[in-house]
Amino acid sequence: MSLPDDLQSECVLIRDPSAFRSFDLEAAAARRLDSLLKPPGSLGRLEEIARALYVIQGSAPLRVRPARVYVICADHGVVDQGVSSQPREVTAVLMRGFLADGLGINCLCRSVNAQALLVDAGCAAFMPEHPRLIRANIAPGTADMSLGPAMSVEQCLDALRLGVKLAAQAHQDGVRALGTGEIGIGNSTAATALFCACLGFAPEEICGMGAGCPPGGIEHKSAVIRKALQRNEGAVRDEDPLAALSAFGGFEIIALAGLIIGAAARSIPVMVDGFISTAAYVAACRLAPAARFYCFFSHTSAEAGHVKILRGLGVKPFFELGMRLGEGTGAALGFTLLDGAASVFNDMLTLDGAGVVIPNS
Repeated sequence: MSLPDDLQSECVLIRDPSAFRSFDLEAAAARRLDSLLKPPGSLGRLEEIARALYVIQGSAPLRVRPARVYVICADHGVVDQGVSSQPREVTAVLMRGFLADGLGINCLCRSVNAQALLVDAGCAAFMPEHPRLIRANIAPGTADMSLGPAMSVEQCLDALRLGVKLAAQAHQDGVRALGTGEIGIGNSTAATALFCACLGFAPEEICGMGAGCPPGGIEHKSAVIRKALQRNEGAVRDEDPLAALSAFGGFEIIALAGLIIGAAARSIPVMVDGFISTAAYVAACRLAPAARFYCFFSHTSAEAGHVKILRGLGVKPFFELGMRLGEGTGAALGFTLLDGAASVFNDMLTLDGAGVVIPNS
């Protein structure tokens, strides 16, 4: 099934840096970095990040502030199958904690001077109005994917449109870097199913604890995911991205995929958080392969299977801190490396500026 025109146009807007016109940008960034007052390549991955930012933005100085994390929330029908030790009501508890400025993502965003906004994409509980809450509820949670598709194709498209809309609003607000965050009891089950459907993993290879499993829970969770894959076999067999996303996705995961696509279409770099956000990245790249050039990976999640998934995707995150909280916490920390790379690129003295003369060899 093809994307409707409005979403297809977003994908078309994404400039593919592997195209010929980006080679000049890559070369210009390399020349700038090699001209700085340091041995060539001595700042390692910071230089790699700076080159990528220059290709994304297309000009200097590099700008990665202001930065914003969207924490997108949704409930999951598959929780009814006992895949988590936490009841689905905990999603609402965490949302209230965010609005009270008490979650890990609130603390870390404050520490790195980034904005965090909460988005209700599909929660059962009603949240009172709040200046940092965006109400965009598609449905009060997904259906149980072990019994059939988690959502309709139209709901999937609505979730993608929501993400694009959030990216467009960020662009209008002058945001220069975005981070992916999520809250939703049951979303590690949805993410694992998406990885299995899209990347060919078996549930047992990558299934982990998520927000917590009862004794024997990982084996049960793997069995539920396998049942969902069998029940929605056509969505896997047909290799139709929209069918797979509808069958196994959560509203927050699909909205994050739309956010990545919308950000890439506007040349905004995206800091991908952990396990759940990586599923959104995979979903986005299934629909718009060039979106991968606009994403940075903040950290390797302690969630089982994330290392295997990242290795398969060929990406190397910035940090390995044993984190598996989600919420965008790793993405917030990742902004610090974007800051560092931009500062080096923009502000270091050049060899010429410092009066350094390198003798001819």
